[in-house]
Amino acid sequence: MGRGRVELKRIENKINRQVTFSKRRNGLLKKAYELSVLCDAEVALIVFSNRGRLFEFCSSTSMTKTLGRYQKCSYTASESAVPSKDTQNNYQEYLKLKSKVEYLQRSQRNLMGEDLIELSSRELDQLELQIEMSLKQIRSIKTQLMLDQLCDLKRKEQMLYEANRALRRKLQEDGPDIPLELSWPGGETNGSCERQQPQSDKFFQPLPCSNPSFKIGYSPICTDEQLNRSSSTHNINGFISGWM
Repeated sequence: MGRGRVELKRIENKINRQVTFSKRRNGLLKKAYELSVLCDAEVALIVFSNRGRLFEFCSSTSMTKTLGRYQKCSYTASESAVPSKDTQNNYQEYLKLKSKVEYLQRSQRNLMGEDLIELSSRELDQLELQIEMSLKQIRSIKTQLMLDQLCDLKRKEQMLYEANRALRRKLQEDGPDIPLELSWPGGETNGSCERQQPQSDKFFQPLPCSNPSFKIGYSPICTDEQLNRSSSTHNINGFISGWM
């Protein structure tokens, strides 16, 4: 007659519970050892009794090494399977930014006159109103820039006018009696010639000589009588008497 099936529930009898624990614990340790030897598997078994006693089995050299390997595999799998809160928040932010970029790109294409067929009449009215507002804003900014440039030009004009007045005042204070005359090349005035004449006399002075007839380039003032006398004088061989 075969053995009957044992009902899986807590054994109420303390002695029977202790005997069953000892038998099944030894059988579990034996099965773990057989599994590690037959299948070349790394097996670690930890059992605590109801009194707090520890029973363990490890096929490797160290239980700590096996537990570290278990933690590494188990935590890596859980982290990859269940995303963290930061990852979820970043993904939600990514979706929001993506939708916003798509909306801006679509609006830009509509402003450029593209993909207008897909829009309804209400959306076209809103687009037209948006374009009009943009044009008004552009015109106002352009007008303001032109006014700023005009103000800058007026300020520069005022500065130049003040500088010109200061220069005129300084010129009048330094030499009020000196007339301002411009000497153009090839067209000097009489006043400039007269002022330059004494300067030329300083560089070209006649050499001192007792006899004026030996001066080079000397031409004394001749009277009418001397001119008539020289014109009537004739010498032999055609030489002038003054050079004899």
